Amino acid sequence: MIAPESNSDSQPRRVRPDRFQRLGVASLLVGAMLVLGCGREAKPPVTVAATPPVTTAFKAADCRSCHEEIFKSWSTSDHAQAHRVVDAKADADAFATPRVLSLHGVDYKLEWKDARPTFAEKRGTQAVDTYAAEFALGYKPLRQYIVPAGGGRYQAAELAFDPARKEFFNVFGDERRQLGEWGHWRGRGMNWNSMCAHCHLTDYRKNYDSTTDTYATTWREHGVACSQCHGDLPATHVDPKRKPATAPAPVTAADLKRAQETCAPCHARNELLTGRLVPGGSYNDHYRLTLPTEASVFYPDGQMKDEDFNYTSFLTSKMGGKAGVTCLDCHDPHTLKTKLPSDNNAICLQCHGPSPRNNAPIIDPVAHSHHGADSTGNRCVTCHMPTTVYMQRDPRHDHGFLKPDPLLTKELGIPNSCNRCHTDQTTEWAIARTDEWYGAKMQSRQRERARAVTAAQANAPEAAGKLLALIADEDIPAWRATLLQLTRGYTATEPRVLAAAREALQHADPLVRSAGAQVLGSVPSQTAALRPLLNDPTRLVRLDAAWPLSTELPPNSPARQELDAYLAVSADQPAGRMRIGQDLFNRGRAADAESHLRKAVEWDPNSPGILDALGVVLNEVGKTSEAAAMLWRAAQLSPTDAGAAFNAALAFAGARKLSDAEFALREALRRNPRHDRASYNLGLLLAQTGRPDEAIAALETAEKNAPNVADYPYARATIHWQRKERTAAIAAAQRALQIDPTHAEARALLNQR
Repeated sequence: MIAPESNSDSQPRRVRPDRFQRLGVASLLVGAMLVLGCGREAKPPVTVAATPPVTTAFKAADCRSCHEEIFKSWSTSDHAQAHRVVDAKADADAFATPRVLSLHGVDYKLEWKDARPTFAEKRGTQAVDTYAAEFALGYKPLRQYIVPAGGGRYQAAELAFDPARKEFFNVFGDERRQLGEWGHWRGRGMNWNSMCAHCHLTDYRKNYDSTTDTYATTWREHGVACSQCHGDLPATHVDPKRKPATAPAPVTAADLKRAQETCAPCHARNELLTGRLVPGGSYNDHYRLTLPTEASVFYPDGQMKDEDFNYTSFLTSKMGGKAGVTCLDCHDPHTLKTKLPSDNNAICLQCHGPSPRNNAPIIDPVAHSHHGADSTGNRCVTCHMPTTVYMQRDPRHDHGFLKPDPLLTKELGIPNSCNRCHTDQTTEWAIARTDEWYGAKMQSRQRERARAVTAAQANAPEAAGKLLALIADEDIPAWRATLLQLTRGYTATEPRVLAAAREALQHADPLVRSAGAQVLGSVPSQTAALRPLLNDPTRLVRLDAAWPLSTELPPNSPARQELDAYLAVSADQPAGRMRIGQDLFNRGRAADAESHLRKAVEWDPNSPGILDALGVVLNEVGKTSEAAAMLWRAAQLSPTDAGAAFNAALAFAGARKLSDAEFALREALRRNPRHDRASYNLGLLLAQTGRPDEAIAALETAEKNAPNVADYPYARATIHWQRKERTAAIAAAQRALQIDPTHAEARALLNQR
């Protein structure tokens, strides 16, 4: 199951306000949704056939008589055993003998009692808390127990059982110890109904009631059974009197892509758009894929960092994103084992061997790896699919198939397979070996992407140019979408960003169209370009167009109904409530918006994105002091985010707390000395409080960091004019007009001569 560190994927995006004034809520909120080229005719949303074929809701046992071998292969797989009711025999290894243990400051007693696994825990001086589990989630390498919590709600307990070592452990280690945290095992981040069950059960329906905050969850079968992947077949398919099936049609590339998109939802870090995926449906109609845009989630080269599963890495790889390789080329869908072994490289040599496939280069493993034939270093997966352990006991292979690059370790702190294995050697040693063996091949697009992503995440001015240069010829759609999303912070300073986003709206891949819509949607003056996308063939793109256009959607229009349905899917999570609140505010329903955002903060008081969203709304409804406190709390929870401190500064200024505003502006500049808007606003504040020399210095810094913004020299001109420094004032005003010949204030100042 997914156990993310935070719900940062859904934090709101920020854009820079134009003046030192109250926060531009519309601008801030329009970009908040997350938060997943050839020209073509716009197509209407997919409609349901008027007379669908009669199907039957079959179970795995119904398939056995005709598919005995497949059934046997599946029945012992991780899919089949992904979820079950607790059972005295099956859980005997964990509970046959009572256990007493202490982990991370908590004392536990575990025993089988009243026909269920029972946990008694003692935390410090608190009273003993006893609870029992109803379900077991997972099979190997660990098993979690699912505990009822009232109102149809279930929670995934923090203690898990390792069946290989026959011991219990805490899946969080030393983290998430504080009761009340979103990610604590009793919090919404570990709610089974919302976070776990849809990938561990067949035909799962959450059935959440947002009015009562309760669940009436249903499912067809425990585990991932046949119909979860194959769907409901015609009733005649399971009729014992039917004629034997004819030979199946040959499997096409389109069939494999549809199959992969049925695997993807549970093997990806993503956001639900609809709540369920009909087998054979399009992934992008039901899920938003998390791309490697956030430093806390992926490494800048695309390697998995947080618990990201595999699909993002696979789509950003040359094989999955370009060559057409799918999951089923390597994995048996019923046993879940690889079709060929990896120890002797057979799984990779099916494409890279003497008879290559998919235009793959032929590779001699020994010559390529420079390691002995029987060594670990000669295995393709060791170098190109490094493992990371998640949930304390679960090692998973990265599926990005990246080349190990020790130079990126030295430059950016990205791990490399060489030093993962050779722990006794330095990074410099690994750089020397790779340079010696591979030479110029190491200077790759992988490096350039990683450097551009890092620059963008640091808000570096040069990042826009690097991103645009890569976007121009990026042929892997998932990377093109990633790079384009990262340009969002440069829409005000780099005109080519908007041009690239408009071009992306015509791209064949929905991930790229989605990224283009998100970039344009963050700029209010550009949202009209998104109206045609309300009829895009892919739901993901339609939603990304509908979000910034929400205020103009007719109440009963398909776009409004689809957007409302999407917002309801995650109403049981703080990020979902935040989005509902933002949408309501943008539609002029401030009181309702505030209520939803306060509920989101109640559910997750430590999310800077949610605090930021509530602070923005409070500021706009006139609760300026509370807004400033909320935004400053958000900034404190994001200690490296200069934009968060800047937003708090604006709110403090709006509340007339100028000393707090100055402190927050200086904190923004400490975090990012090149934050030109912070320098500009600091200059205005210093001038307002009678410190003109310091004000001029701050404005000069703003000009240096953003030489194409006319407001900066104009502001400096006004200070010089007030000090009767006419020559300096005229020069600064002329500089403003040189940048922007239409700058009326600068021209008016010059006309006073």
